[in-house]
Amino acid sequence: MLNSSRYKTILYLKGLTRILIPNLNPNFPNFLSTNSHNYSKITSIQTSFTLSYLINNCGFSPETALIASKQVHFETSQKPDSVITFFRNHGFNKSQVFSIIRKAPNVLTCDPHKRVLSKFEFLHSNGASSSDIVLLVNRDPRFLYASLENSIIPRYEFVKRFLKCDNKTIKCIVVCPGLLSRFLMEKNVNFLLDDVGVAESHICYLLQSRPSILLSDFNHLKEAVNEVKSIGFDDPSKVIFVIALLAKKAMSKSRWDAKVEVFKSWGWSEENILEAFRKEPKCMLSSKDKINEVMRLWVSQLGWNSLALVDGPGLFGYSLKKRIIPRAFVIQYLLAKGLRKKNASLFSPFVISDQLFIEKYVECFKEERSELLKLYQEKMNVQDSKRMV
Repeated sequence: MLNSSRYKTILYLKGLTRILIPNLNPNFPNFLSTNSHNYSKITSIQTSFTLSYLINNCGFSPETALIASKQVHFETSQKPDSVITFFRNHGFNKSQVFSIIRKAPNVLTCDPHKRVLSKFEFLHSNGASSSDIVLLVNRDPRFLYASLENSIIPRYEFVKRFLKCDNKTIKCIVVCPGLLSRFLMEKNVNFLLDDVGVAESHICYLLQSRPSILLSDFNHLKEAVNEVKSIGFDDPSKVIFVIALLAKKAMSKSRWDAKVEVFKSWGWSEENILEAFRKEPKCMLSSKDKINEVMRLWVSQLGWNSLALVDGPGLFGYSLKKRIIPRAFVIQYLLAKGLRKKNASLFSPFVISDQLFIEKYVECFKEERSELLKLYQEKMNVQDSKRMV
């Protein structure tokens, strides 16, 4: 007799026949036919060992098991059991193993000692930890299908060419495992180097900042390069060109437009936004919330003109709690006391180191020094206290 769990599964699957089966593949025969031959095919699929195993041993729902059963088939538990045991023995917990199987069901039919182990050993030999490998595989199980000799090793060496050492290379591919399994990286990198004129050191910057950009659709990458040039970044050999490209490729057009609208709501024009972007492309990488928080402090609390930030858009990249707020109230105090010229740059006090800020805007005012230091530390401590709550 069937065990009760499996029996219930089969009964449930029979109830899904008319809903799920026809949607699996439009090229399949018409399973809604009352033809007994077609019905026997349905029954065969529904009651297969594969379906039961996926549901009862791998945490699949009946619906996802039906879909996965089109990609994988086995008649006994020997092979899939050995695969699950292999991953558990190499540091993967149960939920991580199930996640891999859901993304790549075919892994259940492979011989992991022949197909996977050598890839793990290669990564270990280059300094990857077991936790690194777990993260990498869970983020992109396609790594398990890639050829070690024809894909993983040459692409690893290609990334290492720019990052120079194994430690940085491992960190990079753990963040973006697709670098090892997708062919687009080399094509995109060679395009940026040979056709656009980007320096090798700036490819390194992209790999360490947002490596997924190098896996972009080739035509989309070309469009982004042309757009960045049209905005005014006309020297691809400079790092600011690559930062602008990163900013353009890091978000969808809708997210970009949403940030433009936020800046406009604080009085910036389209030209103001482009001018700020040309000076500091990273300003568009700030979230809408961060932009609003900085503007609210700058305009609503301090009473300063938002357009002053067009000349210092780098401010949007600084920490509000650790840098902007404590320094802003010190500068406001100095302006109120007439100790700082009103036409002096509002942005310059925020770009220097903490030590230099204290020396230049606190310590040098002997009569007000204790009051300024108290104000600075008070604002800093208030922010620390808020983080502790």
